Amino acid sequence: MSNPGNVARGLKAAISNPNNSEEAKERAAERLQEMESSGELNSREAHEDNVAIGHKAALRNPNVSEEAKEHSAQVLDEMGRS
Repeated sequence: MSNPGNVARGLKAAISNPNNSEEAKERAAERLQEMESSGELNSREAHEDNVAIGHKAALRNPNVSEEAKEHSAQVLDEMGRS
């Protein structure tokens, strides 16, 4: 299953891309509206994906302390996303 946040970002990009046709922009806007009204963007799964993305970013950030990286690694292990 796709990450709803990534899908929404792609739709927003399609809407603002001047190279896309008006028809494509309208379809993207409709799909984005469907996602927003269905709560798909506010789901628990979407939240967990964002949490995992943040912890993965912390592991690769040279400005994050080793202690914080260890914590992020532990959280990802507990989430089953190491």
